[in-house]
This record gives sequence, structure tokens and C-alpha cells, in this order.
Amino acid sequence: MSSNSSNFLVLLKTFTESLERAFAANDIEVLKADYDAARASDNDKKTALHQAFRDMLLTKTEDIPAIERFISFAVNSCRKDMTVATMPVVLLGDIFDAVTLDRAEQIFTYVENNVAIWKEECFFTACKHNLLRMCNDLLRRLSRSQNTVFCGRILLFLAKFFPFSERSGLNIISEFNLENITEYGMDGNEMAVDQLSGGADPEVDGEPAEENKLKIDYNLYCKFWALQDFFRNPNQCYNKVQWKTFETHAKSVLSAFCSFKLEEHRASSTSSGPATKPSDVGGSATAAAAANNCPMEEDQIRESGHFFAKFLTNPKLLSLQLSDSNFRRSVLVQFLILFQYLNSTVKFKAETHVLTQAQSDWLKETETQVYQLIEESPPNGKKFANTARHMLLREELWNSWKNEGCKEFKRPEAALEDTSSSTAAVAGGAAAGGAATSAGSGRPPAKRPRKPLGDLIRDATKQGKFYMGNSEITRLWNLCPDNLQACKGTDRNFLPSLETYLENPKEKQDPSFEWRALRLLARQSPHFFTLFNSPSYKVADYLESVRKKIQKDKLDIKLEHAIQEETAPTNAEQPEAEGEGLVGEEEHEQMDTELLKTEQLTPEDKNTHKTLAVTKAQLSELAPSIGRDWKKLATKLGYSADEIQYFESEHATVADQCCHLLTLWFDDDMDASLDNLAYILEGLDMIPAADAVKQMIALLSDKVEEVSE
Repeated sequence: MSSNSSNFLVLLKTFTESLERAFAANDIEVLKADYDAARASDNDKKTALHQAFRDMLLTKTEDIPAIERFISFAVNSCRKDMTVATMPVVLLGDIFDAVTLDRAEQIFTYVENNVAIWKEECFFTACKHNLLRMCNDLLRRLSRSQNTVFCGRILLFLAKFFPFSERSGLNIISEFNLENITEYGMDGNEMAVDQLSGGADPEVDGEPAEENKLKIDYNLYCKFWALQDFFRNPNQCYNKVQWKTFETHAKSVLSAFCSFKLEEHRASSTSSGPATKPSDVGGSATAAAAANNCPMEEDQIRESGHFFAKFLTNPKLLSLQLSDSNFRRSVLVQFLILFQYLNSTVKFKAETHVLTQAQSDWLKETETQVYQLIEESPPNGKKFANTARHMLLREELWNSWKNEGCKEFKRPEAALEDTSSSTAAVAGGAAAGGAATSAGSGRPPAKRPRKPLGDLIRDATKQGKFYMGNSEITRLWNLCPDNLQACKGTDRNFLPSLETYLENPKEKQDPSFEWRALRLLARQSPHFFTLFNSPSYKVADYLESVRKKIQKDKLDIKLEHAIQEETAPTNAEQPEAEGEGLVGEEEHEQMDTELLKTEQLTPEDKNTHKTLAVTKAQLSELAPSIGRDWKKLATKLGYSADEIQYFESEHATVADQCCHLLTLWFDDDMDASLDNLAYILEGLDMIPAADAVKQMIALLSDKVEEVSE
């Protein structure tokens, strides 16, 4: 350990002296020569040089130009592979930690101007996490209300540095910043009433200007600032109660804006009131000019930038804020952003977040009113409204991009291929000594004009063919005049017959034989739909029994035809037997339905599946055992309250009402059976009724067995 540490100290001293000489001469080759001459491993040399850079940087915290040149020198050393690629960003992090915020803001200009360096292949992958950590450390030190400009510069740098599709910089699931809470309130419950005249003359044409006065009370103050909670979390508007609150507050605030309209201020030699400090109304230069009746030119408006993350919520300032054009525009644009979100299709919205038709109509009307108020707000109201429309239209494109999964932006490959192919055609034509005009002008030869699409369709129609726009599709489409008949052709039937498939020994060796056989059975034979639920009944045995049944059915049909031919009437007796054709068809239908009966089952299945028919008289016997609990049973069976009330109105006694319910259930529900009824009654704790049903099942089963014997 001592030898390693002494070796490191020797390398550190050597590289520190070499670094000072190289930086003073601004020659990276001096440092490179000493680096190559040192006898140590690359890892040891890089570690020592890295420490030398960090130590030397801390001696230059007062000279900002020297710091920038030193970082550039470190970048060149990285390109010479003398240090790790993260060293320039590490040096920037050290210097930001060692200087004040004012100096940090000046040094950050170097970071912004050299974003192309950080995006180089050798720096981007290694430095992106360090740069992100450095910027986040700066943002933690800054106040978003006092250092708004510096915070914005840092965020803009990160937006330029990282690609659009960088997952760490995207709000993938469209979450809202619910921590952005606007606090407001006052000690008392009442607020002094202010009357704002907006700088207008007290009398116009001899009449008081009452229409331009606005009453500001505590109720309006609370409604105004309560809207910020809806702007912070728009999903509240999908709740019916919250929507009613938002609609009421929005109407009151917009009505206040309509009642007190701002006017363009004319030049005046005298001021009508004391000057208002920008800090009193949230720092707006426009409001200060409004208070002094001083006109502001467009250049002055553009130069007096407004950088305020949040406005003050003191109740005494609301009257001044409402006369501030910039403040009013901020609130109105918030309305437009909220309306656009509520009307947009967002991938991560819940299924219940849907507006009703009435809500959509109200949003459309209110949006028109908001745009009108923006146009009426000086200065350049119409221009500002058009700009807001354009920005919200661009926002719809970003929303569509996010709904598609934030795909990475790439240049269209087709455009690149067209450019390269045209360039290659020009070069090839000139090299091959083509046409004089093409070679002389450097342009590709003119393409032969295509025949109009209408002419191609007309020519194909004359020949009785179809033109589909593509040669291969056109060829396939014209293989047969009638495509539907071509699909029905026998040559397109690739399925074998069920008998052939079951009797083929080669097919039985296929592992998927049973699955394919069941598919064919479902398509070609009614035996597939017979009862087959014995646990010990194998699929192979089942298929073998089906094959035997099919053979037996064919023999029975042949025998029946032979009997019919022997007993066929003579020609003289044919008029008397005109209706026998219909009887034969009915017999075939009856024979097909017989295949679905339980006689086609195995003896084991016959014993376990017996049809227990229930008559209305038997249901009448069950009704008293259910008694007054029939309503509970009706609810369990899926009948609504209106249907239960109908049963009560139709019959006077409880037994008749219950009997009517059971009769309808057995007639309408395919799953209705005595077994299911007993199971449902047990689940409802109606044990006596369930026992009565079970006794009836036992009696009916005994009768069926006696009949079968």
C-alpha cells in the first residue's frame, strides 16, 4: 500500500507541474509527452492526472474566462485518451459547488454554448448522467420564484442535450404536479369593496360610467384562486360535484373579466394616479404603465420580460391584478389549456374520464368567450390570441406523439433513398456518356409520362377485367371472373373427410391427431355435440366409438333405402303417393336429430345423464316450501325490482307468485334445472326448500329408471 501511495504522489506531482506548463502555453502536446513518458499503468496515470485537474481548477474560482479555457483544455485531454470522458463534467460540478449562484449563472453559459461537445459520441453516453445530476444539484440550490430565468435556462439546456425520446425526461403516464398548491386566504371573513374604473373618464356624454366598475368582494376572491386547484389537477372536472363547482367559479370569474375591460392607454402629459410598483402586482411592467397611464410600445413590451412562476395571492392585490393585462392573459390561457386537455384523447385517461354532451357544449361556448376576452386585452390582443391558438394546435401534435408511445424522431428513409438514387443516376448517366443534354446539365433523363389512371381503368373494363393499380394484385384479381365462386371451388377444399382421417393409420401417428380429429368432428358430424364428460373416457376411445357410430349410421341408411326401393309404389299408384317425398325429408331430419339424443351415448353416459322434466303442477308443489323468501330467490336469479313487482301484481297469494317465478325461469333460462335450483337455495340458506327440491329430484329419477327398464 505504501509503494502504491508513493507512486501516486509522484505521478500527481509530475502531472501537476506538466499541466501548469501545458495550460500556460495552451499546448496539449506538452502534457501528452509527459503522460506517455510516465512509467505506470494507464489506470494509475489517468487517476493521477484526474486529481491534478481537480486540484488546479480550485485555484481559479475567481477568473471565469480562465475556468472556461481550463474546461476546454480538459476536453482536449479526454480526446487524447489521457483521462476518463466524465472528467470535464466532474470539473464543472466541482466549480458550481465552489462558487456563488451569480458566478454559477455566468459559468453555465459555457455549458449551454458547448452542448454540441456534450452530445459527441465519446462524451454523451459517459456524461449524460453526470450532467443530469449536476443540473439537478443546481436546481435544488435555486429559488423557482426568484431565480426563474436561471431555472428555465437549465431546463432548456437539458431539453437540447437529451433527445426527445429520452425516457427520463418524459412524463410517460401523464402525471400532474399535484404538489403545486396555491395558498390563499385572509384573517377576516369579509373583504373591503373596491371600485375600479380602469382609468376611464368619470363621465361619458354626461352619464356616469357605471358599466366599467367592478365589485370585488371576498366571495369573488375565493372563487378566483380556487380555480387554480382545477388547473393543477384537471381530472377533478370529471367528477359531477367538482364539475359543478368549477363551472360556477369559471362563470363568476369570466363575468368579472367581461364587466371590467381593459382599454388601450393614450399618451398623457399628466398622470392620474400614483405609480404602482411592479412588485405590488406580481412584478408586471404592464400594470405599472397602466397605473401611470403611460403608453407602451411593442418593443418595450417585448423587452420587459415577465418571468414569474407564481403570482401573489394577497387579497389587497386582486384589484390591481385584474387591471394587469399580463396577469389576465395568464389566467385566460390556463383556461384554454384546461379545455384542451378535457377535450383531448389521452392514452392514460381512465375509462370514466369522459365528458357529457352538455359539458362539451359548455366548454365550446366558454372557449369562444375566453378567446374574445384575450382579443380584447391590450396590447395586441388579436395577435396574442392567434399565437395562443397556434401553440395549442402544436400541443395536439405532441399529445398524439405521446399517445403513440413517444417514438424516436428519425429522418424519413424514403427521402434519403430518393436523394441518393437521383444522385447515383446523375453520376451514372454522366459516366456512361448518355444523352448530351443529360450529361451536360447533370440531370437524370426525363421519365416517360404515365398513362392516366382513368384511361387504364377504361381499357381494362373494355377487356372485361379489373385494374387494381398494382400489376400483381391485378393479375390475382383477374384469375377468375367471379371471385366468390372461385373461393367456393372444390379445389380450395383442403379438408379430408372425417371417415378417411379416422381410418388412416399414418395420421394416428401424428401427435396432433386427436386435436385435428375433434376439429373435423365439430365441422362434419353432429356426434361432437353429444354428451362426453366421463372422467375415464379417453379421447382416443371416444374417437373410435364415433367412427363405429358413423359406420353403423351409414349401414342403417343404406338398409333403409333398400327397404324403400322394395316397397316403392308402381307408376299407377304414384298419384296417390304425391306427398311421400315430404315424409321422406321429415324422416331424414328426424334421423339427424336422433343422432343428438342420449341413445348415441355409451352405456356409462346413459346412466349419468337423464332428463328430468318438471311440470307446472310439480312447481306448484315446490312453491309453498319457498314461501315468502321467493323475492330473495328472484333477485338471485337475476330478476329486477320491476319484474318482482309485476309478479306481485299478477297474483294474490305468495304460492302463486313463487310458482309464476319458477315457471318463467324454467322456460327462459337454458341453465334452469332442479339441480341448479337446489344449489341456489342452499346458497341462500333456504335449507327446507332445498331439501324439498332434492326429494323431487329423487322421485323423478326413480320414475325415469322404471320407464327405461
